[in-house]
Amino acid sequence: MSRPPAGIGRPSSGRRRLKDLLVQSDNRSCADCGAPDPKWASANIGVFICLKCCGVHRSLGTHISKVLSVTLDEWSDDEIDAMIEVGGNASANSIYEAFIPQGYTKPGPESGHEERAKFIRSKYELQEFLKPSLRISSIPSNSKKNSLKASLSRKIMDTFSSSSSQKLKVQTGIIRSNLNPVWNEELMLSVPQNFGPVKLEVYDHDTFSADDIMGQAEIDIQPMITSAMAFGDAGMFGNMQIGKWLKSNDNALKEDSTVNIIDGKVKQDVSLKLQNVESGELELELEWIPLEQ
Repeated sequence: MSRPPAGIGRPSSGRRRLKDLLVQSDNRSCADCGAPDPKWASANIGVFICLKCCGVHRSLGTHISKVLSVTLDEWSDDEIDAMIEVGGNASANSIYEAFIPQGYTKPGPESGHEERAKFIRSKYELQEFLKPSLRISSIPSNSKKNSLKASLSRKIMDTFSSSSSQKLKVQTGIIRSNLNPVWNEELMLSVPQNFGPVKLEVYDHDTFSADDIMGQAEIDIQPMITSAMAFGDAGMFGNMQIGKWLKSNDNALKEDSTVNIIDGKVKQDVSLKLQNVESGELELELEWIPLEQ
């Protein structure tokens, strides 16, 4: 008797691992509303969700929640690994729902869209139910803050600024007569509560006239911050991937950018294509420095 080709009549090992996770008791109901038999998942958050909650997750954008069908979509090994590392709904909810206010009621399977959307946005986008020790706090400028350290590595980059309500700006040194400069500088930015993307601007330095802008790109730091706060003290974990910023038509990524714990530190390597320019690329490393450090 001939054996069926791979993928026909036999589930792949990745699909089998995902199915094994789905049949666990805590994953048999939606992580957000409790509806039975969820057939969707947020691959980067690590939860199984129902069709109604799936629609709200999609509206958050893939930088917050990448929604995939458990049965219809193709899953990469990395996406399956990320789901398994989180452990499913109970593990994720122990973080994202750690401090739901007293008297606050989660939506149920029959809840309306508005109630469902308000809860899901509060839970994942605004992160209102995280433990206080994991939240980003807005602190006066003379106090300690959570900080983001960017170690610039290759390609062209002259200016590094944050486009948020509390605008901060730092700048690298100038490297002269070099079309492929390497800075190896560390620039530090405080992260306010209402943070936005980090905006990178590249300039051609002119001695006797205004510098010419050569391109720009934005870095979404939400995946790193969400991952770092969800895991807490990174020093308690071994080297592992804990999050991902996915390449899409809406961002400047050259490839998916993973968030990792490396030697007790949360780091993320980012490769970007410069926007509004014919060519040009940036490579940098981000590191999250928590408040207590």
